[in-house]
Amino acid sequence: MLELKNAEQIAKIQAAGRLAARCHREVASRLAPGVTTKEIDAFVEKWLQREGGYPYQKGYNGFPYSICASRNDIVCHGFPTSIPLLSGDIVTIDLVVEYKGWLADLAWTYNIGRVRPEVKALVRHTLKALRLGMEKARSGGRVGDISHAIGTYGRLSGYGVVQTLVGHGIGRQLHEAPEVPNEGSTGTGIVLEEGLVITLEPIFTLGGNDDVWLGRDGWTVRTMNGQWAAHFEHTIAITKQGPRILTTAASSLAQVSGFSSRRLRQ
Repeated sequence: MLELKNAEQIAKIQAAGRLAARCHREVASRLAPGVTTKEIDAFVEKWLQREGGYPYQKGYNGFPYSICASRNDIVCHGFPTSIPLLSGDIVTIDLVVEYKGWLADLAWTYNIGRVRPEVKALVRHTLKALRLGMEKARSGGRVGDISHAIGTYGRLSGYGVVQTLVGHGIGRQLHEAPEVPNEGSTGTGIVLEEGLVITLEPIFTLGGNDDVWLGRDGWTVRTMNGQWAAHFEHTIAITKQGPRILTTAASSLAQVSGFSSRRLRQ
């Protein structure tokens, strides 16, 4: 069953989302060649606790860290490590913030140093797919409209579109109904109703192959062929006025600019 949120509940999720966005800005300012994702993990845990939040991933179904840190060919759910980031890497930082009992989920792929043009394009197109999907997240539409926008753009751009991992409803629980796939057909799936809060998370891979495999740790998902992957995610609410992004301080889709820093900007 769908759990529709009222205005007060959406505001509480947005408070968690704004905290997540602020945390990502702090992360973006710290990511650079030589930094380790374990250092980022420790920073996020301390920063959120200081701000009154909690890194919800830590302990979730046994997950041992405060963030997922997915580097290069890791699609998602990567463990932070003590291996320094290198110029040319990409890394996705995925974090779930709990704030006063409500959750928000936000993932971003960052370029580290000087990244190859084809990798930079992968990151840019995956972010654009997120925007295209969000534009379809309107009351009266269907989940398939979102999925079709994301998947069609990814395929036409020549990328693999990971289908085994999906967006989802969110609120007091991390994974609520409905699932939001990254491929689908327009006019299919559940109707998007006012008050629905969902995450969209396109994941594209280089080379057009979307096969993935699960590592022995039971969490880390990698591309089957070793090609690199990019992953973006926002938490949004369906409203009468259109999609409302809850994991940013921006008030409209046109204002979403991402989390860059001088050390990351290329």
